[in-house]
Amino acid sequence: MSHNDVWNYSSQTVAEMVANAPSDVMVIGDSRLQLEPSNGMYERMTQVVRDSGAGMAYSDSVGHPRIEYQLGSIRDNFDCGAVLAISVPAAREALAKTQSDPQYQWGGLYDLRLKLSEIRPIIRIPETLYDSFIEEARPGVEAQFDYVDPRNRNYQIEMEQIATRHLQRIGAALPPNFRKAERSKDSFPVEASIVIPVRNRELTIFEAVWSALSQKTEFEFNVIVVDNRSTDRTTEILRGVEDQRLIHIVPERTDLGIGGCWNLAVQSPACGRYVVQLDSDDLYHSDTSLSRMVDELRRGPFAMVVGAYSMVNFDLQPLPPGLIDHREWTDDNGPNNALRINGLGAPRAFDTAILRKILFPNVSYGEDYAVGLRISREYAIGRIYDSVYLCRRWGGNSDSALPIETANRYDFYKDWLRTNEIRARQRR
Repeated sequence: MSHNDVWNYSSQTVAEMVANAPSDVMVIGDSRLQLEPSNGMYERMTQVVRDSGAGMAYSDSVGHPRIEYQLGSIRDNFDCGAVLAISVPAAREALAKTQSDPQYQWGGLYDLRLKLSEIRPIIRIPETLYDSFIEEARPGVEAQFDYVDPRNRNYQIEMEQIATRHLQRIGAALPPNFRKAERSKDSFPVEASIVIPVRNRELTIFEAVWSALSQKTEFEFNVIVVDNRSTDRTTEILRGVEDQRLIHIVPERTDLGIGGCWNLAVQSPACGRYVVQLDSDDLYHSDTSLSRMVDELRRGPFAMVVGAYSMVNFDLQPLPPGLIDHREWTDDNGPNNALRINGLGAPRAFDTAILRKILFPNVSYGEDYAVGLRISREYAIGRIYDSVYLCRRWGGNSDSALPIETANRYDFYKDWLRTNEIRARQRR
């Protein structure tokens, strides 16, 4: 979601609102929208805050159900909707405890929400309490990647500072002392494997496989395609590729998500010492991309390396915002900031021996984020900041506009991953 879809209030504005509130509950609305409250909306939200002891409450709106708030809902673009009810005593208590904190230009309300969550529940009211004359924006493809748009860098730095201070206060922040990956003594048939999970991608799979097999390296590699029981011509196309480096696996199981396909490839005896990702509708930027990724894995040595990619359409023409280099990742604070953002970037490469111990959750959304969070808790992660990957956006892929129910399900799952990871870090 674009940062323009988040309520941007300065710390000073928020502090003045809380200080001047005439009642114990303050109900505020997004001034950019013309809101149509349901009969009794203000009374209902006020009642819920008082009865539950919540620090903040939000609700569904017409045509827009929302998800429950949890420990891992710390991203700055969490969708609380256009109306918030805030406990004034709780807000005053939260702000009084942190008077020495920096003053923020945009993140005052985000900062308050996190601070409230530390002392009181944040509650969703699963009732439709308002409508708006201007349709609430849903994240499209460009908005989905807004958090890595270089034009928003100063905004992102501020959001990172707010989230990191929150993690420090709740005992979940990690110090920058991550260990390097030890080279496994296990033997591997090749030095690297490119892994391509695929299901029903007859329009793109040949180009993806060709991009993988065309890599120029000084080491032996193979390409492991896990063909997840495709029902179109994908299987036929793969069987027509005459190259002994192509390992075509068709799972016996019928319940595998993308993560389960990755596990099948990683646990295969054909898997190399390192594994590098390639989605079935994407391409490598050049024939040296694999070497770049493996060289960086070795250099660390790292448990994981994440590259940068260029956004393109189906015909490989550039799309905004262009290069996605994920500079929100820094060596000292990347593992903390990873809990605020929705992904770590692409392509991803791993030390196979370490990945075999962690494995992917058997889902088809967020599986890579789950593994990245787990690895970043313990190991150093390498980065490549120039493009090694072409990420294609087109009507048939998973980054097309999603129905609100699907987007909510995905967001809830990623928040759950963050919840689980925060709890693990608190136990360290």
